[in-house]
Amino acid sequence: MNLKIRLILMNFLQFAVWGAYLTCMGTYLHTHGLGAKIGLFYSIQGIVSIFMPAIIGIIADRWIQAQKMLGISHLISGIAMISAGIYGLQSGDTVHFAPLFTLYTIGVAFYMPTLALSNSVAYFALETAELDRVKHFPPIRVFGTIGFIIAMWCVDLLGYQQSAAQFVTSGGIGLLLGLYSFTLPACNSNNDKKTTSVADMFGLKAFALFKDSRMAIFFIFSMLLGVSLQITNGFANPFLHSFGRIPEYAGTFGVEHANMLISISQISETLCILLIPFFLKKFGIKKVMLIAMFAWVLRFGFFGLGNPGNGVWLFILSCIVYGVAFDFFNISGSLFVDQQTDTSIRASAQGLFMLMTNGIGATLGTFGAQIVLNKLVFSMPKNTDPQLIMNGWVNAWYIFAGYALLVAIVFIFAFKESKKKTIEA
Repeated sequence: MNLKIRLILMNFLQFAVWGAYLTCMGTYLHTHGLGAKIGLFYSIQGIVSIFMPAIIGIIADRWIQAQKMLGISHLISGIAMISAGIYGLQSGDTVHFAPLFTLYTIGVAFYMPTLALSNSVAYFALETAELDRVKHFPPIRVFGTIGFIIAMWCVDLLGYQQSAAQFVTSGGIGLLLGLYSFTLPACNSNNDKKTTSVADMFGLKAFALFKDSRMAIFFIFSMLLGVSLQITNGFANPFLHSFGRIPEYAGTFGVEHANMLISISQISETLCILLIPFFLKKFGIKKVMLIAMFAWVLRFGFFGLGNPGNGVWLFILSCIVYGVAFDFFNISGSLFVDQQTDTSIRASAQGLFMLMTNGIGATLGTFGAQIVLNKLVFSMPKNTDPQLIMNGWVNAWYIFAGYALLVAIVFIFAFKESKKKTIEA
């Protein structure tokens, strides 16, 4: 099979696993009495990303080939997610937090490292085939977003947005990808017989990237921008469903099919990925990241301004700019890290990038968003006027937009570009 097709299938399944539950899990938890725990479920993705991608990346760099580590991780994750789904389905409305959260945590603990691992597998395969990664990877990565969208639509149309069946769907796709990963092109590990230091043995060399001031600033702002990553994933769907309590908006498409409306974000992401090679070569990493930061401002601001009725076009605009906000940061950042690091630490460096963004950044962001929403929305009594609840949501979105704007302004003065390439640790 053609190499690009093989990598396309890998990316398609990789993100279909995530798309099956990521944007609608909050609604499932809310309708089953766990609304106050939404932040914990989304935060655990960030918490495990603080250490799991780095650990798994280290193993892939040193001992187990990346494509095999990718397969092992997906098999473990898939089994855990299916178990969480079966438990949820059997428990019905009496689902308890502890068992569901435990199984879900195991699933995401082994899924989150695969985001970096799949990039490493693709980059190594393209490099071995003597193909330009900046040119050829984005079109391949597009199919990951397509997989995410198709999974979202299937869960929506099958009526799984408020059902634990979304976890079973995710786990099933994960098992399929786990088996397929063992057929992918072999990646070299650096398991040689030379005497190495403790840092070499445990793959800690990637953390030495912080010695380079420019890379240190890059990773710090990756963390600060990562704060925004999971906010809409966790709370956009419950936000849209909240409009259903207002007669004017009850029954609208945005309320009944929130997942499909939100999927416009991923459709935009698919198109924006194709722009990355041009923007990176034309403007450089600093301007591309700035574009992403200002896009996050618009993402949150449009959510605050819109409604599912005559203001639905603002939600659509928010979804459109999401493609720029996500891709111009995540994909470009990953390519930047790959270009700036030596081959011996690339998997670890990708793990470090994931740690700063989906780890520390996303964890702080989700906890912070939960605090804001608890204060402005979730603390209100159930018999509160629905319009007052929506006002709380609106104010929360404006606070998130203000944060993104502040980060962008500071970044303008803090980060300096350089032509220096291939940093060794």
